[in-house]
Amino acid sequence: MASRVGQRRLALYVFFFLTGLAMASWVTRTPAIRDGLGASIAEMGMIIFGLSLGSMVGILLAGGAVSRFGTRTMALVGMLLISSALLFVSIGFVVSVAVVVSFGLFLFGVGAGLSEIAINIEGADVEAVIRQPVLHALHGCFSLGTVVGASIGIGLTAIEFPVAWHMALVSVICFPLVFFFIARLSPDLGRHAPAGAEGPKGTTGLYRDRTVLFIGLIVLGMAFAEGAANDWLPLLMVDEHGLDPTQGTLVYLGFALAMTVGRFGGGIPLRKWGRKAVMRGSAIAGAIGLGLVIFVDNSWVAGLAVVLWGIGASLGFPVALSAAGDSGENSDARVKIVAIVGYVAFLVGPPMLGFLGDTLGLRSAMLVVLGFVLLAAVLSSALDGQKRPAVAATP
Repeated sequence: MASRVGQRRLALYVFFFLTGLAMASWVTRTPAIRDGLGASIAEMGMIIFGLSLGSMVGILLAGGAVSRFGTRTMALVGMLLISSALLFVSIGFVVSVAVVVSFGLFLFGVGAGLSEIAINIEGADVEAVIRQPVLHALHGCFSLGTVVGASIGIGLTAIEFPVAWHMALVSVICFPLVFFFIARLSPDLGRHAPAGAEGPKGTTGLYRDRTVLFIGLIVLGMAFAEGAANDWLPLLMVDEHGLDPTQGTLVYLGFALAMTVGRFGGGIPLRKWGRKAVMRGSAIAGAIGLGLVIFVDNSWVAGLAVVLWGIGASLGFPVALSAAGDSGENSDARVKIVAIVGYVAFLVGPPMLGFLGDTLGLRSAMLVVLGFVLLAAVLSSALDGQKRPAVAATP
């Protein structure tokens, strides 16, 4: 049993890492892709809308697909779509056709929507089996993937390595790892939902559960803060704070490092202070960081504030998922609902900022994100009755 659970855990670490790697590979090259396509902020918003549309499709399909096929199958389908997506981004950039790039992002969104719901359900199940907090470390692996991806992106941007080859190489790396680790996931988890799972006492009823609603709003704000940085931070620093593309990517790397440190180190504050205090402190820290980036017209202050933004956003998503699993009966359905809300905010919300950014500027557009993070801080009292993890997490 211990060996089997350990293998599942390792596979989840890998899949979270690969998703972060793929995401950062795209994000770090957004200035170069924007310049290569000759796109404005609004046009980049339309291109990235492919990611929003795909994410919505994947998220809407994920619940029923996991119930029918199980988490392993949907994780496989999703990860293969993510890997394929980068090939389309590469092709679209070479032929300078924005629609092809947007289609690649659409595939990425569908894949992320399917796989992330599936592997988060797997992660919550592993957490319940071993009775240790795991989700924050799993999400830490996503952030670690973004650190590695951003580091590679910085180096390749500095030497002007072709964007198309960069995307294609990351895609080629992902495929064999997905096939190698997929068999370690549970073959039947999430499949064959119990009778009435969509009835008043199942998922449908849970949408009216006050605790689930508040946790969903919390994860909406915190995931929005993370997703906004992943989609827009390099361009925000280049266009609004006067940095060059390499410096903008370096600031994004700082954000990713802050997220990684916050997540892997999250077990200590969670054990000591509990979920409510950690969530409130995280939201306040994230709001301060965002506020400094928005209101202070100084590139050094903004660059350092991004670290606070990252630390603040780091624990919101995984802590909310853990809280949802502990909030009552039918924990799988509760995790699924909160995960869907979180990934809507993470994947769908940020591209919409492009339309505001084209009219008002990206710094002003980030005021929307700041408002949601402040709401999360206010609603953190919803975690008042949540238990503290009793055992330290081990990555």
